[in-house]
Amino acid sequence: METMNTSNKNPNYGFYISLFGTVVILLWVGLFKFTPTEAEAIKPLMINHPLTYWMYDVISTQMVSNIIGISEVLIALLIILGLKNKNIAKVAAIGVIVIFLMTISFLFTTPNMWRSVDNFRTTDFFILKDIMYLGFGVSYFQYANN
Repeated sequence: METMNTSNKNPNYGFYISLFGTVVILLWVGLFKFTPTEAEAIKPLMINHPLTYWMYDVISTQMVSNIIGISEVLIALLIILGLKNKNIAKVAAIGVIVIFLMTISFLFTTPNMWRSVDNFRTTDFFILKDIMYLGFGVSYFQYANN
């Protein structure tokens, strides 16, 4: 397996494209969390999850969304800073892994997430893409430990 050492004569362009894409998505989606539309859109996911349902009893719908948005933006910035500091990269990688494991878990905790269309089992594909981001998180963790 090729390592992602930056001193390598042949840099792993795929790794850096994945890094850039993950940063863009985390920034974009993170900033969108500050809107009332997104706060309401994520509520059914969050309220049905065994780790997050309680938040709505303590703080407002918008504040829950804001906290998630802050986390996503912070992790995106840490990914960039982690290119210069492996300790920051480790923290960022763990953050990425947690974020995307959490979003993937919504497939199993949210009612009616799976349905049948023309006798074909399907779901909301916007969550399935997070499998790739989880893969990037694992790769970034490996990068941070090299």
